[in-house]
Amino acid sequence: MQSYWLSFSTIAPLFLVILGGIIFSRTKVFRKEWIAVLNDYALWIGFPALILVALIKLDVHLSSFSQLLIWNSAYIVFCILLAFPFSWLFKLNNENLRTLVLAFSFGNVAYLGIPVLLNFYGQSVLAESTMLSAVYLFWLFTLAIVLVEVLGSRQVKFTGVVYSLLKNPLLLAVFAGVAISLSGVKVPEMVFKSLDLFSSSVTAVVLFSLGLFLGSHPLGDFKEWLPVFGFSVLILLVIPYGYFLTIKFTAPTFDLRSSVLDAAMPMGLTPYVLAVKYKLNASFASRVVVLSTLLAVFTIPLWSIVLA
Repeated sequence: MQSYWLSFSTIAPLFLVILGGIIFSRTKVFRKEWIAVLNDYALWIGFPALILVALIKLDVHLSSFSQLLIWNSAYIVFCILLAFPFSWLFKLNNENLRTLVLAFSFGNVAYLGIPVLLNFYGQSVLAESTMLSAVYLFWLFTLAIVLVEVLGSRQVKFTGVVYSLLKNPLLLAVFAGVAISLSGVKVPEMVFKSLDLFSSSVTAVVLFSLGLFLGSHPLGDFKEWLPVFGFSVLILLVIPYGYFLTIKFTAPTFDLRSSVLDAAMPMGLTPYVLAVKYKLNASFASRVVVLSTLLAVFTIPLWSIVLA
């Protein structure tokens, strides 16, 4: 119990910021447009700066991340394809199948995952956590989107897939950071410090925004939350535990803690946004974001004990 409390207290400040957002969303001052503004700041400024700072400071050769990238790519592809047997088992329609393709593909590895990893393991995992975020984004905007469009009987345009990748600021920041790291270009100190100021701001901004989103979400009927609860337990505990056992007993050379913790993150906001865009089951997606994030308050400390 003491170990759990220590783990819980480590990430408690993060969830207190989320709680602050939930409380603030109930005030008269709050406007829903704030969520989009704060998220845009994190997406276009804060997180790209964080990624650049991490990769510019990287003193390890990029080839050392190869196993990490391969294993996590295999895990994400497996999760995306898991939507098919899952839908067949529960006799879900095409709309729900496509929703699950998105829901299985992307946990909150950037907005919540990076702050959690930094709180648990310090700055030493910053580069690793940004690489993991890039891998998740890559597969979401390639395989998952292609499947959603194919299953929706839409013609998949290769140029559209490439364009969605190239306009993603997080992936662009990774490409830029890797290029700077490989080239050995020395970034001027004043530029680096400016980037560092932006990167330091993003954690509080994005967690507060997440709280605003959670607090402004309607509760709905209790019965509607039962399948959401089951799915949340699946993505927070069951599937990550299978991944944990697979990595542990095949003994790869990389540190498995960041990979498993990211795999155990609650569902991210991006699948919900995409569910709205493609006219899928957005109600289910939004509720999974809400409930899985609330449950993560208790499951993430549990995972930190397992991984210790």
